[in-house]
Amino acid sequence: MDFILQGLRQAFLLLFSGNAETYSAVAATLTVSSYAMAVSLAVGIPSGFALGHLRFAGRRQVRLVVDTLMSLPTVFIGLIVYAFVSRQGPLGHMGLLFTLQGIAIGLTILALPVVISLSAAAVESTDASLRTTLLSLGAGNRQLMFGTLWEARHAILAGSLAAYGRVMTEVGIAMIVGGNIKWHTRTITTAIALETNKGQFAMGIALGLVLLLIAFIVNGSVSFLRKR
Repeated sequence: MDFILQGLRQAFLLLFSGNAETYSAVAATLTVSSYAMAVSLAVGIPSGFALGHLRFAGRRQVRLVVDTLMSLPTVFIGLIVYAFVSRQGPLGHMGLLFTLQGIAIGLTILALPVVISLSAAAVESTDASLRTTLLSLGAGNRQLMFGTLWEARHAILAGSLAAYGRVMTEVGIAMIVGGNIKWHTRTITTAIALETNKGQFAMGIALGLVLLLIAFIVNGSVSFLRKR
Protein backbone atom coordinates (compact mmCIF):
# COMPACT_ATOMS: atom_id res chain seq x y z
CA MET A 1 0.00 0.00 0.00
CA ASP A 2 2.89 2.36 0.70
CA PHE A 3 4.19 2.26 -2.87
CA ILE A 4 0.71 3.21 -4.13
CA LEU A 5 0.66 6.28 -1.90
CA GLN A 6 4.23 7.00 -2.92
CA GLY A 7 3.14 6.77 -6.54
CA LEU A 8 0.38 9.30 -5.93
CA ARG A 9 2.81 11.73 -4.35
CA GLN A 10 5.34 11.18 -7.11
CA ALA A 11 2.69 11.80 -9.78
CA PHE A 12 2.04 15.27 -8.40
CA LEU A 13 5.77 15.94 -8.17
CA LEU A 14 6.36 14.84 -11.75
CA LEU A 15 3.58 17.04 -13.05
CA PHE A 16 4.11 20.17 -11.01
CA SER A 17 7.89 20.15 -10.81
CA GLY A 18 8.21 20.24 -14.61
CA ASN A 19 10.06 16.92 -14.84
CA ALA A 20 11.56 16.96 -18.36
CA GLU A 21 11.51 13.20 -18.87
CA THR A 22 7.84 12.96 -17.92
CA TYR A 23 6.80 15.81 -20.16
CA SER A 24 8.83 14.34 -23.03
CA ALA A 25 6.82 11.10 -22.74
CA VAL A 26 3.57 13.07 -22.47
CA ALA A 27 4.44 15.11 -25.57
CA ALA A 28 5.31 11.97 -27.55
CA THR A 29 2.04 10.32 -26.48
CA LEU A 30 -0.07 13.33 -27.42
CA THR A 31 1.75 13.74 -30.74
CA VAL A 32 1.30 10.19 -32.01
CA SER A 33 -2.27 10.02 -30.67
CA SER A 34 -3.22 13.26 -32.41
CA TYR A 35 -1.72 12.17 -35.74
CA ALA A 36 -3.40 8.76 -35.58
CA MET A 37 -6.82 10.09 -34.58
CA ALA A 38 -6.78 12.89 -37.17
CA VAL A 39 -6.21 10.41 -40.00
CA SER A 40 -8.56 7.79 -38.53
CA LEU A 41 -11.44 10.24 -38.17
CA ALA A 42 -10.88 11.86 -41.57
CA VAL A 43 -10.90 8.48 -43.32
CA GLY A 44 -12.97 6.39 -40.94
CA ILE A 45 -16.12 8.49 -40.54
CA PRO A 46 -16.87 8.85 -44.29
CA SER A 47 -15.99 5.17 -44.77
CA GLY A 48 -18.26 4.23 -41.89
CA PHE A 49 -21.08 6.26 -43.43
CA ALA A 50 -20.62 4.47 -46.76
CA LEU A 51 -20.56 1.07 -45.06
CA GLY A 52 -23.62 1.77 -42.94
CA HIS A 53 -25.69 3.68 -45.49
CA LEU A 54 -25.01 2.20 -48.91
CA ARG A 55 -26.13 -1.21 -50.13
CA PHE A 56 -23.67 -2.97 -52.42
CA ALA A 57 -22.51 -6.47 -53.30
CA GLY A 58 -20.17 -7.89 -50.67
CA ARG A 59 -21.21 -5.35 -48.01
CA ARG A 60 -21.69 -8.00 -45.31
CA GLN A 61 -18.28 -9.48 -46.07
CA VAL A 62 -16.62 -6.06 -45.88
CA ARG A 63 -18.38 -5.40 -42.58
CA LEU A 64 -17.17 -8.75 -41.24
CA VAL A 65 -13.58 -7.93 -42.21
CA VAL A 66 -13.75 -4.48 -40.58
CA ASP A 67 -15.26 -5.92 -37.38
CA THR A 68 -12.55 -8.59 -37.31
CA LEU A 69 -9.80 -5.98 -37.70
CA MET A 70 -11.05 -4.32 -34.50
CA SER A 71 -9.58 -7.27 -32.62
CA LEU A 72 -6.12 -7.19 -34.20
CA PRO A 73 -3.42 -7.72 -31.54
CA THR A 74 -1.33 -4.59 -31.20
CA VAL A 75 1.94 -6.53 -31.24
CA PHE A 76 0.94 -8.05 -34.60
CA ILE A 77 0.27 -4.57 -36.01
CA GLY A 78 3.64 -3.52 -34.64
CA LEU A 79 5.36 -6.42 -36.38
CA ILE A 80 3.66 -5.68 -39.71
CA VAL A 81 4.54 -1.98 -39.57
CA TYR A 82 8.09 -2.85 -38.50
CA ALA A 83 8.45 -5.18 -41.49
CA PHE A 84 7.35 -2.41 -43.86
CA VAL A 85 9.40 0.47 -42.42
CA SER A 86 12.57 -1.44 -41.52
CA ARG A 87 15.64 -1.04 -43.72
CA GLN A 88 14.81 -4.23 -45.66
CA GLY A 89 11.11 -3.30 -46.03
CA PRO A 90 9.42 -1.54 -48.97
CA LEU A 91 9.19 1.73 -46.99
CA GLY A 92 12.66 1.48 -45.47
CA HIS A 93 13.98 4.40 -47.54
CA MET A 94 11.57 6.76 -45.77
CA GLY A 95 13.35 6.43 -42.42
CA LEU A 96 10.17 5.84 -40.41
CA LEU A 97 11.57 3.19 -38.07
CA PHE A 98 12.08 4.41 -34.49
CA THR A 99 10.23 7.66 -35.18
CA LEU A 100 6.98 9.15 -33.90
CA GLN A 101 5.64 9.08 -37.46
CA GLY A 102 6.20 5.33 -37.61
CA ILE A 103 4.33 4.84 -34.33
CA ALA A 104 1.50 7.03 -35.64
CA ILE A 105 1.13 4.78 -38.71
CA GLY A 106 0.70 1.74 -36.49
CA LEU A 107 -1.77 3.56 -34.23
CA THR A 108 -3.79 4.65 -37.27
CA ILE A 109 -4.09 1.02 -38.36
CA LEU A 110 -5.23 0.22 -34.82
CA ALA A 111 -7.86 2.98 -34.60
CA LEU A 112 -9.23 3.02 -38.15
CA PRO A 113 -11.32 -0.22 -37.99
CA VAL A 114 -12.82 0.93 -34.67
CA VAL A 115 -13.89 4.29 -36.14
CA ILE A 116 -15.26 2.71 -39.34
CA SER A 117 -17.19 -0.05 -37.59
CA LEU A 118 -18.73 2.11 -34.86
CA SER A 119 -19.54 4.91 -37.32
CA ALA A 120 -21.30 2.38 -39.57
CA ALA A 121 -23.27 1.08 -36.58
CA ALA A 122 -24.19 4.66 -35.63
CA VAL A 123 -25.46 5.39 -39.16
CA GLU A 124 -27.46 2.15 -39.23
CA SER A 125 -29.13 3.09 -35.94
CA THR A 126 -30.54 6.39 -37.27
CA ASP A 127 -34.26 6.73 -37.98
CA ALA A 128 -35.24 4.82 -41.11
CA SER A 129 -37.25 7.81 -42.37
CA LEU A 130 -34.25 10.18 -42.18
CA ARG A 131 -33.06 9.42 -45.72
CA THR A 132 -36.52 9.93 -47.16
CA THR A 133 -36.97 13.20 -45.28
CA LEU A 134 -33.63 14.60 -46.41
CA LEU A 135 -34.22 13.61 -50.04
CA SER A 136 -37.70 15.13 -49.98
CA LEU A 137 -36.12 18.40 -48.85
CA GLY A 138 -33.85 18.35 -51.89
CA ALA A 139 -30.66 17.18 -50.22
CA GLY A 140 -27.81 16.10 -52.50
CA ASN A 141 -25.37 13.30 -51.76
CA ARG A 142 -23.08 15.50 -49.68
CA GLN A 143 -25.95 17.01 -47.72
CA LEU A 144 -27.39 13.54 -47.20
CA MET A 145 -24.09 12.35 -45.72
CA PHE A 146 -23.61 15.36 -43.44
CA GLY A 147 -27.25 15.29 -42.33
CA THR A 148 -27.05 11.62 -41.43
CA LEU A 149 -23.73 12.01 -39.63
CA TRP A 150 -25.12 14.95 -37.68
CA GLU A 151 -28.06 12.87 -36.48
CA ALA A 152 -25.67 10.08 -35.45
CA ARG A 153 -23.07 12.45 -33.97
CA HIS A 154 -23.36 11.28 -30.36
CA ALA A 155 -22.83 7.61 -31.23
CA ILE A 156 -19.99 8.54 -33.58
CA LEU A 157 -18.42 10.62 -30.82
CA ALA A 158 -18.64 7.67 -28.43
CA GLY A 159 -16.96 5.44 -31.02
CA SER A 160 -14.22 8.01 -31.55
CA LEU A 161 -13.54 8.09 -27.81
CA ALA A 162 -13.32 4.29 -27.79
CA ALA A 163 -10.73 4.47 -30.59
CA TYR A 164 -8.85 7.21 -28.75
CA GLY A 165 -8.76 5.07 -25.62
CA ARG A 166 -7.14 2.21 -27.56
CA VAL A 167 -4.60 4.57 -29.10
CA MET A 168 -3.68 6.29 -25.84
CA THR A 169 -3.15 3.07 -23.90
CA GLU A 170 -1.34 1.11 -26.64
CA VAL A 171 2.12 -0.25 -25.80
CA GLY A 172 3.00 -3.01 -28.30
CA ILE A 173 3.17 -0.82 -31.41
CA ALA A 174 5.02 1.97 -29.61
CA MET A 175 7.57 -0.50 -28.22
CA ILE A 176 8.24 -2.40 -31.47
CA VAL A 177 8.10 0.42 -34.01
CA GLY A 178 9.31 3.25 -31.76
CA GLY A 179 11.98 1.36 -29.88
CA ASN A 180 11.25 3.16 -26.56
CA ILE A 181 14.05 5.69 -27.12
CA LYS A 182 14.40 8.18 -24.27
CA TRP A 183 13.68 11.81 -25.22
CA HIS A 184 12.57 10.67 -28.67
CA THR A 185 9.98 7.88 -29.02
CA ARG A 186 9.31 6.94 -25.39
CA THR A 187 5.59 7.29 -24.69
CA ILE A 188 3.84 7.11 -21.33
CA THR A 189 2.84 3.47 -21.78
CA THR A 190 6.32 2.31 -22.82
CA ALA A 191 7.80 4.32 -19.93
CA ILE A 192 5.41 2.53 -17.53
CA ALA A 193 6.50 -0.86 -18.91
CA LEU A 194 10.17 0.10 -18.55
CA GLU A 195 9.88 1.47 -15.01
CA THR A 196 7.86 -1.55 -13.86
CA ASN A 197 10.45 -3.95 -15.27
CA LYS A 198 13.10 -2.00 -13.35
CA GLY A 199 11.08 -2.43 -10.15
CA GLN A 200 10.18 1.26 -10.00
CA PHE A 201 6.52 0.64 -9.19
CA ALA A 202 5.97 4.10 -7.74
CA MET A 203 7.17 5.70 -10.96
CA GLY A 204 4.97 3.34 -12.98
CA ILE A 205 1.91 4.27 -10.91
CA ALA A 206 2.77 7.95 -11.22
CA LEU A 207 2.96 7.73 -15.02
CA GLY A 208 -0.27 5.72 -15.07
CA LEU A 209 -1.99 8.49 -13.14
CA VAL A 210 -0.65 11.03 -15.61
CA LEU A 211 -2.17 8.97 -18.44
CA LEU A 212 -5.44 8.77 -16.53
CA LEU A 213 -5.42 12.54 -16.05
CA ILE A 214 -4.98 13.11 -19.80
CA ALA A 215 -7.88 10.74 -20.54
CA PHE A 216 -10.02 12.55 -17.95
CA ILE A 217 -9.29 15.94 -19.53
CA VAL A 218 -10.14 14.66 -23.01
CA ASN A 219 -13.38 13.02 -21.89
CA GLY A 220 -14.32 16.06 -19.83
CA SER A 221 -13.78 18.34 -22.81
CA VAL A 222 -15.89 16.10 -25.06
CA SER A 223 -18.64 15.95 -22.44
CA PHE A 224 -18.65 19.74 -22.24
CA LEU A 225 -18.94 20.04 -26.03
CA ARG A 226 -21.83 17.57 -26.09
CA LYS A 227 -23.74 19.64 -23.54
CA ARG A 228 -23.07 22.77 -25.57
